[in-house]
Amino acid sequence: MKLVFAGTPEVAVPALDALIASDRHEVAAVVTRPDAPAGRGRRLVASPVARRAEEEGIEVLKPARPRDEDFLARLREIAPDCCPVVAYGALLPKAALDIPAHGWVNLHFSLLPAWRGAAPVQHAIMAGDEVTGASTFLIEEGLDSGPVYGVVTEQVRPTDTSGDLLTRLAFAGAGLLVATMDGIQDATLEAVPQPADGVTLAPKITVEDAHIDWTAPALRVDRVVRGCTPAPGAWSAFRGERLKVVQAAPVPDRTDLAPGELSAAKNNVYVGTGSHAVELLWVQPQGKKPMRGADWARGVRITAGEKLGGTDVG
Repeated sequence: MKLVFAGTPEVAVPALDALIASDRHEVAAVVTRPDAPAGRGRRLVASPVARRAEEEGIEVLKPARPRDEDFLARLREIAPDCCPVVAYGALLPKAALDIPAHGWVNLHFSLLPAWRGAAPVQHAIMAGDEVTGASTFLIEEGLDSGPVYGVVTEQVRPTDTSGDLLTRLAFAGAGLLVATMDGIQDATLEAVPQPADGVTLAPKITVEDAHIDWTAPALRVDRVVRGCTPAPGAWSAFRGERLKVVQAAPVPDRTDLAPGELSAAKNNVYVGTGSHAVELLWVQPQGKKPMRGADWARGVRITAGEKLGGTDVG
């Protein structure tokens, strides 16, 4: 089939690569978000999907809005059979959805109807799901509500961050997306409506969502840290500045610390929660690079009874 692939971030590149490598399909063009400012100089940088497509000599379309008539006209000229989508990052109007004969097929990183929305992997980890996966579905005008073509499952490991899990799902999902395109071409796949039960929502994780509540049990603190890593980064206030917690580990036998209370030894630093303590393995002070928790504790010279917590940050 002739395809137009839509995607933007690095997590979409494995699916694009898999479709390019397929001998059954032609990626005629790529749709991605416009170049965005990045780095200290805030210079405009093309998306990872755009850069990968340009390496392959594939036409790249960067509409400011997918409803723009110039974009829709070019899409009609290309006349794709289907438009596979992975993390494109913009809502598609009906005028665009109606152009390909087989519609737009999204690879979503959850087992639908669970975790519809922008941050399914983060929410799955923060909720303590033991199994998640990826789904391909036909895009409708609702939020991730279209009928499903296929799924793959993936175990959530006890130490998984959202970055770890998303990387695995990106590669597993790439194979699923190619298989879905094959099945659509062969007319051997039929999209099945999602059940009405089991719908959960996964809105974008905000900085406030990533604020650690030290009165919560250690298990909850661990899930928030892992779910918010690498972005937006779990954090707590310390001496009026924001301290990111990059990696932590529950310590079940340490129950002597009050919520947020710090305790530093030579090679370890602990903080109390609503249950038992967690060890701060890696942290990132405001304006600095990540460092080992013990090194940070030595540098700031924690005093007896000092705590993490609060929202007053500069």
